[in-house]
Amino acid sequence: MVATTFSADTPNLVTDIVRVNGVSGNWGWWCFLLTGMLTVFVYAKLWRRSEITTDLEFYELRYGGKPAAFLRGFRAIYLGVFFNIMIMATVSLAAIKIGGVMLGLTPVQTLLIASIVTVIYSSLGGLKGVLLTDFFQFFIAMAGAIGAAVYILDLPEVGSLENLLAHPNVSDKLSFFPDFNNMNEVIPLLLVPIAIQWWATWYPGAEPGGGGYIAQRMLSAKDEKNAIGATLFFNIAHYALRPWPWIIIALASLVVFPEISDLQAAFPHMPADKVGNDLAYSAMLTYLPPGLIGIVLASLIAAVMSTLSTHLNWGSSYVVNDFYLRFVKPEATDKELVNVGRISTVLLMAFAALLALALSNALEAFNILLQIGAGTGLIFILRWFWWRINAYTEISAMIISFLVALFFEVINPKIGLISIPEGMEYLKLLYGVMVTTATWLTVTLVTKPEDDKVLKTFYEKVKPAAYGWRKLLNRHPEIEAEQGQLPFEIGLMVAGSIAIYSALFAIGFWLYDDTIPAILAFTVSTIGFVILFRGWGKIKLF
Repeated sequence: MVATTFSADTPNLVTDIVRVNGVSGNWGWWCFLLTGMLTVFVYAKLWRRSEITTDLEFYELRYGGKPAAFLRGFRAIYLGVFFNIMIMATVSLAAIKIGGVMLGLTPVQTLLIASIVTVIYSSLGGLKGVLLTDFFQFFIAMAGAIGAAVYILDLPEVGSLENLLAHPNVSDKLSFFPDFNNMNEVIPLLLVPIAIQWWATWYPGAEPGGGGYIAQRMLSAKDEKNAIGATLFFNIAHYALRPWPWIIIALASLVVFPEISDLQAAFPHMPADKVGNDLAYSAMLTYLPPGLIGIVLASLIAAVMSTLSTHLNWGSSYVVNDFYLRFVKPEATDKELVNVGRISTVLLMAFAALLALALSNALEAFNILLQIGAGTGLIFILRWFWWRINAYTEISAMIISFLVALFFEVINPKIGLISIPEGMEYLKLLYGVMVTTATWLTVTLVTKPEDDKVLKTFYEKVKPAAYGWRKLLNRHPEIEAEQGQLPFEIGLMVAGSIAIYSALFAIGFWLYDDTIPAILAFTVSTIGFVILFRGWGKIKLF
């Protein structure tokens, strides 16, 4: 899980964020720790109990009839092909920038090399091959990021960590939080992510309630305890351990390349549409000495390959298991399914590479993905615990969220129907959440609920807490109600979030040489983890 999210486009994205909005801008993705910890303590065991192969099988377990079949088949293509291609394109864009800056390769040369190598081992190795390579690639990528940050701090242009933090280009970008006296910063950088974004939007790797390749990993764990432990480690590593090497390099880039024009001048061979703030991460790595630059380059290649391989495997699993086997040829042999998987792997990579050539920067792609998923997240949280959610709920949300995103990202810029003031782009996300949520809630209440037989089968198999299932349980007293531990699990989610955020801040304060805040943050983190691990043993497992 953590290797997949350690994509080469992630440090590029963090660099873009830090250069534009400072360290506090990272709340745009730090907020997803909340849904990550909710997945750890509430949803990981539920996914594992479902005993399905991909998360799309969930639709025909939770819903029934033709709407459930349509939803599964459509999402197999929508997520496994179109959405997945978009994600891989952002990763490939990062590869283009790395290859162009560090190796002098053209975008086409970079994509040919990266695509061919990754497709070969992904198609031959399957899920096990992807998991094994991801495991080693994570440690290579982490070592490379830390080594690069340490060396860059000693560059003559930077001087030291102390000099970096005191530099006028950097000193006003260090705060973990936006300026609370400036609501134009507080609202988009902190309030929207913490109050709305984490639960209301769908984003790959941070789906509310788990999903996608995170669900794939939880489903492949040997039992519920391992599913919980793996997802917990992922959130600790992703949010507490990894960000600071990227942030340090991003801050250093403001000293060496303070403006985008400086990047353009330093790398004139790069296409103009590929030169943005996210290019600064790769640009800084060119200062590394022989030997170290080889290790770091290998780590970035590992980061690219680990993410592409996971998404290729995940996407092809949707195409094979949830579309071809389910709807095209249910009697297909294992050999035929493997061949279909390999063909789909090649095609997914080819289309992703073509789309990558059209993208410009990591932050742009990140915002587009958030907008497409705006308003759908609450469904993925509630569908486990509210019997009234049905297939039409998800179908309507998926359609309207896409149409709203299409309107704001493509149509509205041309016709100007809704005016979005500069600096208030977050309004697009809020509009998307409101319109989509209102639509799917209305559809849910005016359409028939799922058949009791379907709901009964789901409840007895997955055993979610009974809070939102009372009407079904009252109609069927023969069903044993699962009392559950939902308040306790949400308490562990809060404790875990506080522990990991405190660990993140403790490392930051230590780097900033703020000793007392570092000690306080470390103490809070320690207390949080003690509560976490003591409580973990009390979670009821089956």
